[in-house]
Amino acid sequence: MVNAGVSGETTAGGLRRLQWLSRTDIDILVVALGGNDGLRGLPVEDTQANLLSIIRMAKREQPGMQVILAGMQVPPNLGAIYTQAFREIFPEVARQTGSYLIPFLLEGVGGVAALNQPDGIHPTAEGQERLADNVWAVMRGLLELLVAR
Repeated sequence: MVNAGVSGETTAGGLRRLQWLSRTDIDILVVALGGNDGLRGLPVEDTQANLLSIIRMAKREQPGMQVILAGMQVPPNLGAIYTQAFREIFPEVARQTGSYLIPFLLEGVGGVAALNQPDGIHPTAEGQERLADNVWAVMRGLLELLVAR
């Protein structure tokens, strides 16, 4: 497992850093980007285009790789239209790229004060455990398929 995450990263930053993919063989790539795009109110079209580019480039580089896309949502403070459009990015990108989807990475954690640090955005250790459960719910089945090959 390689953690190539960068705190505060946007989808544009992730796309710029994608060249590291060619340095190692990857069976499963988890793309967990977009939350910071939403918190900054970046155009949903840009976020979607960047996610599509990331996944398509990754699969072109390593055709046998499986991709899990971690869905994100934003608080409603940017308006109902933006909130809904942002939520729809992730299932659409997963559909277009044949990726597995974690519907909402922060399910059961986002908006729960006791599971987030004082900033209200970043999970506590207990929140991270629930987040890991959300990832595992999708990753487990995919790993079982890969091992069965």
